[in-house]
Amino acid sequence: MAPMNRTRVLCVLLLCACAGSEASSAKSRGGTFVNSIGGDPDILVPPLLSTVQAAEVVDLVYDRLADIGDSLNILNDAGFTPRLADRWTWSPDSLSIAFHINSRAKWHDGYPVRSNDVRFTFQSTTDSTLGSGTKGLVANIDSVTTPDSATAVFWFHSRMPDQFYDATYQMPIMPEHVWQGIAPSAWRGSEPAKHPIGSGQYRFLRWIPKAAVEVVADTGNYRGSPNLSRVIWTIAPDFNTAVTRFLSGEADFFEQLRAENLAEVAKHPELRTKQYRGLGYGFAQFNLRDPVNHARPHPIFGNRELRRALTMATDRAAIVRSVYDSLALPALGPTVRAYPTTDAALPQIPFDLPRARAILDSLGWRDANGDGLRERNGRPLQFSLAVPSTSKARVRLAVFLQEQLRQAGVRVDVEQLDFPVLAERERKRAFDAAIGQWNTQPSPGSVRGSWGTTGSRASSGTNYSSYESPVFDAYVDSALASFNAPARKAYFTKAYETIIQDAPAIWLAEPIPTVGYHSRLQLAPLRSDAWWAHIPDWWIPADKRIPRDNLPAGTSAAPAESAVKKTQ
Repeated sequence: MAPMNRTRVLCVLLLCACAGSEASSAKSRGGTFVNSIGGDPDILVPPLLSTVQAAEVVDLVYDRLADIGDSLNILNDAGFTPRLADRWTWSPDSLSIAFHINSRAKWHDGYPVRSNDVRFTFQSTTDSTLGSGTKGLVANIDSVTTPDSATAVFWFHSRMPDQFYDATYQMPIMPEHVWQGIAPSAWRGSEPAKHPIGSGQYRFLRWIPKAAVEVVADTGNYRGSPNLSRVIWTIAPDFNTAVTRFLSGEADFFEQLRAENLAEVAKHPELRTKQYRGLGYGFAQFNLRDPVNHARPHPIFGNRELRRALTMATDRAAIVRSVYDSLALPALGPTVRAYPTTDAALPQIPFDLPRARAILDSLGWRDANGDGLRERNGRPLQFSLAVPSTSKARVRLAVFLQEQLRQAGVRVDVEQLDFPVLAERERKRAFDAAIGQWNTQPSPGSVRGSWGTTGSRASSGTNYSSYESPVFDAYVDSALASFNAPARKAYFTKAYETIIQDAPAIWLAEPIPTVGYHSRLQLAPLRSDAWWAHIPDWWIPADKRIPRDNLPAGTSAAPAESAVKKTQ
């Protein structure tokens, strides 16, 4: 009998130990995170997405070969952490990198991740029929070969400091067996685009357009199960509805608080705010080409000294305070403070209204009849300023800029447009001036597409102002080719000084991203390029969980369900 008793005791102890382990694990794993957002993702296909909402979902569902560190270093592979690739080897001449695929990595449908998936992702991304904006960002990659099923080798045209970044950050890896039978030109409307299969720590569950997107933990993931059981994006029809859902407790998180929301958040002791260094900057860009005949310079903005005078007549610091209160800084130029290559002391064109008026006088723009509006040769100093009507902050920027330039004798007609209409006008260069904002990549090299000559002349380029400066281009190219960090920063400084003095835009504001969250959420660091990057490491203490945290995956949580009803 004694042996039997001892066995029973051992079984009881083992059961208690297991129960204790589960209870301990429950303190960090489980729970539902609901994020309130103001719009649908555009598409959940990595090389085709263009919205932040889509990037948030895609980055949790798909994995890269390696992930960039929080410092956003892009020089070689310093700071990058393994993901689908558990190790990599550089060739002696640094013109190739061999990535070894983690043998435990699997797609969410059970197929193993193999090197052919990596090759397929590169070939698809660079296929001209797909129309991916990423194609130009990986132009230095010549090809990807697969000597065996576990090894993908990237071959480069030239040795550059950001080779590793190009091979990893730009391309989340996609499953060849899912997409290979679909022509790239048909990807947007395909079934896999609606139900993506990735290898990340979260599996895609569902997308109800204009209502919600839901992903659930991949508990058998090669990187381990994430702490939160599921993540829901509840989609609101507008900003005010989205922030109200957060304030009322229907959602745990709101990613873009405005200054006017802070007082209301402070009324709720269970809510918190957190700021981080973002990668966005806003500006009023001038079209340097005639909107009708692009072969000719713009009749107003084609003159460098006039653009400088308009910048000099703008009190950027006052505008930023008026629009953003404490949630933004004056922009430094086509760059952000989060870049290690940015000198925070970049010299700016100073605010000097008397000097601006004197320059305009010298250029022949004078108020001849005393009506407050300058003219030259019978033409008034007047232009339209396009702004997306859905962006309250940008509309206010336009209105304040309008008033400040009026004091210099310039008439600005603010034109509020639906975003698609404005985007089409910018693409066609059919505008005078526009309020814009770029949310950049971790690489400062993205400035080539938005302000470089290549971005001006390419049909798919985003240099809508048509600013072209060989000096600016040369400094940027030298910076990107430099392996020496101080030299790299010095070249970028020269490039920024050049474009700031040429004034193709008035550099207005660099927002300070401010998120709101429920105190039950235990956050990891918010990364500058993607605040959501560490969501798998967030957690909710067991004693802070609410009923929706314990619902089975796919069951509508009460906040998400009510959000769906409100949008229908």
